[in-house]
Amino acid sequence: MTVRQSIVFNGDLGSGKSTVSVEIAERLGMRRVSVGDLYRQMAQERQMTALQLNLHAELDQAVDGYVDQLQRDIAASGEPLVMDSRLAWHFFTDALKVHMITEPGEAARRVLLRPSGPAESYASLEEAKARLKERSDSERNRFLVRYGVDKARLRNYDLVCDTTRAAPTEVIAHIIDAYEGRLATDVLRDAPPLLMLDPARVYPTEDVHNLRGLWESDLVEAVGAAGDQALEPLSIGYSGEYFFVVDGHRRLSAALQNGFTLVPGRLVAEADEPVVGGLTAAEYFTRQVRAGTVHDWEAAHKIELALPEHVLRAPDAVLAGDAVAGH
Repeated sequence: MTVRQSIVFNGDLGSGKSTVSVEIAERLGMRRVSVGDLYRQMAQERQMTALQLNLHAELDQAVDGYVDQLQRDIAASGEPLVMDSRLAWHFFTDALKVHMITEPGEAARRVLLRPSGPAESYASLEEAKARLKERSDSERNRFLVRYGVDKARLRNYDLVCDTTRAAPTEVIAHIIDAYEGRLATDVLRDAPPLLMLDPARVYPTEDVHNLRGLWESDLVEAVGAAGDQALEPLSIGYSGEYFFVVDGHRRLSAALQNGFTLVPGRLVAEADEPVVGGLTAAEYFTRQVRAGTVHDWEAAHKIELALPEHVLRAPDAVLAGDAVAGH
């Protein structure tokens, strides 16, 4: 696999883009450019918060225009670099496009731990969580209107990495391996994005009691000995903010039993793309993921999964800790 010119990062606020991109730039000897730092500086100069600048930018195209031209000029220069930017994936062609995600509560916790400044400060975890979502939604709407692109669409990227539980060193190693052609090259070449997901945040679509061989020691031991990079990528669907297994429950279970914080996946469908039997990813997720399915998987693997909205709205929804009929 040919090594690409640059690595460009975007993703969730609080997902660790700065930490990871700084270290990768140092290791690879590449210059790093952070558009986030630039926006924070612009907000401070205007005596605004980061959210206020985002909302202002929805009305004033000059804010984005300046930053966009800067990114176009950098991309056109051909200089190999590390770019931390919400929209660099749209401007750079010859680059590894990395999208970093994390659980919203964990993202808010990380942001609260940062030194606060006039452009970004929060009084509580709940305020941080709400305002981070508001900022992200504002950016997404602005990009849809101004550029006709959706930053939430995973097929915009080459590599999607969940940093909820994974240590920065693990995330950095996977990204460098992907950049240098040592990680799931077939997926990155033929069917990106490669997903590196937290197995404790992936939803089952089959009843754990119908899956034979989940606890076979040979499989669990073999997966543990080989490590996550040797694991055959799971077939994954994506609906809204939720990842779910289309094929690979046993591999996912083995990863959980071994305490893996990341597992590889291949995106087979997202949103309105067809996945199985003519159903879209959203329809399949709604049909297959039920309260009992989730609770039984949680109990078997000693994890916690937030119940999706369609489950909470269902008349037969069962909250965690309540008895599930027949189990």
